[in-house]
Amino acid sequence: MNGRLFVIGIGPGDARYLTPEAEAALGAADTLYGYTPYLDRVPVRSGQARQPSDNREEGARAAAALRHAAEGASIALVSGGDPGVFAMAAAVCEAIEAGPDAWRAIALDIIPGVTAMLAVAARIGAPLGHDFCALSLSDNLKPWPLIEQRLDAAAGAGFVLALYNPVSRARPWQLGAAFARLRRHLPDRTPVVFGRAVGRVDEHVVVTTLAAADAAAADMATLVIVGSPETRVVPRPGRAPLVYTPRSALGLTQEACGELGGHHLPNGERKQAECAETSCVPSSRKLS
Repeated sequence: MNGRLFVIGIGPGDARYLTPEAEAALGAADTLYGYTPYLDRVPVRSGQARQPSDNREEGARAAAALRHAAEGASIALVSGGDPGVFAMAAAVCEAIEAGPDAWRAIALDIIPGVTAMLAVAARIGAPLGHDFCALSLSDNLKPWPLIEQRLDAAAGAGFVLALYNPVSRARPWQLGAAFARLRRHLPDRTPVVFGRAVGRVDEHVVVTTLAAADAAAADMATLVIVGSPETRVVPRPGRAPLVYTPRSALGLTQEACGELGGHHLPNGERKQAECAETSCVPSSRKLS
């Protein structure tokens, strides 16, 4: 008796980010499993059961959903953002690999959603317009020295960084340590974006520089984007600034990129660099 398991990304918050495929999968399930705040974002349906759990119980939650599906039920495992980005899809795959053969016979559907870095990026322009990487600062599943190594490698290679899980109550120091590490590689004027609760009523987005970035501005609901040496800030009088990374690369060495602060640039690019150094303003909820 084979059941079905949907692993569903519900996006960053508001219902408008929920895809039709995700909506249909939620409606087809007998029981929903998920982290309590994520389940709270899903409308209650008559006859549909819920199994909420805590944030750090991903493995147990995946196993419970698989056991239930193996009994022939149709189960939805709810994940914030996209389930394949630092979320439940990997936990389910790990559980299937390590679990009983019956779990491999379950019909598995992984339903994509809008992940936080895309929602934040869309709010302020196109900071991910060129090469970028996503990195979780949580050291719950990997050692901090490995995170430092990856920060060095990404910044040194000129990637824009999307930093997930920047802080928590148990590890309030890590984002500040990451900023200090990145300052070894990147110019002070490098744009930094704090996007908190994007897609929800308490959304707040701030654009600043790496020199001025304060880790205290982030919490568990924040996604941080750190630009590359080529990321630009375009001021717009009376409107939120645009932050974008050009589609083409200058092909400069890291040392040369570090000098892009003023007189090394042509006049037009010099003006943009100066603007990037001074921009530290909250954005509106939508570009307009």
